[in-house]
Amino acid sequence: VMSSSSSSALEMEIFQYIDVHQNDFIEDLKEWVAVQSDSVQPDLRKEVVRMMALAANRLAALGATVNLVNLGSHQLPDGQDLPLPPVILGELGKDPQNPTVCFYGHVDVQPAKKEDGWNTDPYTLTEIDGNLYGRGATDNKGPVLAYINAVEAFRALKLAMPVNFKFVIEGMEEAGSLGLEKLLEEENQCFFSDIDYIVISDNLWLSNDKPALTYGSRGNACFFVEVECGSKDLHSGTFGGIIHEPLTDLIALLDSLVDPTGRIQIPGIYDSVAALTEEERKLYESIEFDLEEHKNNSGVKKFLFGTKEEILQHLWRYPSLSIHGIEGAFHEPGIKTVIPSKVIGKFSIRQVPHMDLSVVKQQVVEHLEGVFSKRNSPNELKVTMPLGAKPWLADVNDLSYKAARRAIKTVFGEDPDFIRDGSTIPVARMFQTITQKSVMMLPIGAADDGEHSQNEKISRHNYIEGTKLFAAFFLEISKLH
Repeated sequence: VMSSSSSSALEMEIFQYIDVHQNDFIEDLKEWVAVQSDSVQPDLRKEVVRMMALAANRLAALGATVNLVNLGSHQLPDGQDLPLPPVILGELGKDPQNPTVCFYGHVDVQPAKKEDGWNTDPYTLTEIDGNLYGRGATDNKGPVLAYINAVEAFRALKLAMPVNFKFVIEGMEEAGSLGLEKLLEEENQCFFSDIDYIVISDNLWLSNDKPALTYGSRGNACFFVEVECGSKDLHSGTFGGIIHEPLTDLIALLDSLVDPTGRIQIPGIYDSVAALTEEERKLYESIEFDLEEHKNNSGVKKFLFGTKEEILQHLWRYPSLSIHGIEGAFHEPGIKTVIPSKVIGKFSIRQVPHMDLSVVKQQVVEHLEGVFSKRNSPNELKVTMPLGAKPWLADVNDLSYKAARRAIKTVFGEDPDFIRDGSTIPVARMFQTITQKSVMMLPIGAADDGEHSQNEKISRHNYIEGTKLFAAFFLEISKLH
């Protein structure tokens, strides 16, 4: 085990290398951002494949063994078959004395066009006031490269590798990670069998300048509730006042779901929500979060809660129910005096530990059937759950979180906020469920990076200090292990 003084000398040497080479690292990012690896649009699929080859070559240049795994093809809605980009499985180092850290990232991006409202060309990395603008700069090309740059620093300085590295890099994340789950299952006994920790850097800090570690995300259960009276739409002059209208039924059903304080009205829904522990409650106190800024960003006048703690807890650790729309209702401008024969209400529940998807579904169905039966309506009711994604929760006392916390303190000079995500991060849950290994989310992007938005960016500071953070993390995890 290294003494702290020799390890800090080593850190200084590595950090210095990273500082000196920061413009090279930015050139690398520029090269990657220039590839329009948009996985959503079929005509750009060849660009995604080209991006996978670039990433594979970069890993091979480090001395890693790289396997580009072919995933076959998938069918588009119009029936044509489109090849899936391969997934990279890479490894570097096989020292049985060292822990093995597996990094997951993706190099595909969301669609972007200059005319969408970008100030610069989205595929030309442009530095303005210390910010590096470009599609994929923060989601997720920047973080993937920062991690690879950190490994490169050890190689370039001819230092002993503190950990064994494994890489999983995909090109379909923005399109739902097609084929990834099957690959993880197939490789679980092989590629993943000797992994100790999994690190994902595909999210953002909660603040613009305070680092964060993410340890959980909510799941999502989506529901359709369909009410039908017959096969055709009816005229409100001819039938209005003498029939049970489906839309009236549906609005009553939707209105029964949640009260004006945001509390879900479905009996039993809160029964299995994990209780707030004292240790967890403390995590909320020191979090840097500007309530007014969040309100201004949202454009609303008032939130349901008045304190930072209540707001964050209701975004992260309590379930919420949102109503998204009604299919089949008339929604164009003007008036149309029609009674729709079939309407479908759409809503979702962001569920949290330890809610069970099948139990949630049953509670929703029973509640809606109960409300509907009281209306004595002859209409047909059908409730379905077309999509269910589970929540993810890690243990903040895991060694990887301890190591990351120390590394953040070394690089940024302060302790991180421990945060969760109100939305769903399927890949974290997927890795945890299949491999049963410790999964950690270690973001390096700031809250205002604008992932998926116009003028997406990562700051030069976050990109370069993020590279140092990964390097420091490798040293910390090897010391703790």
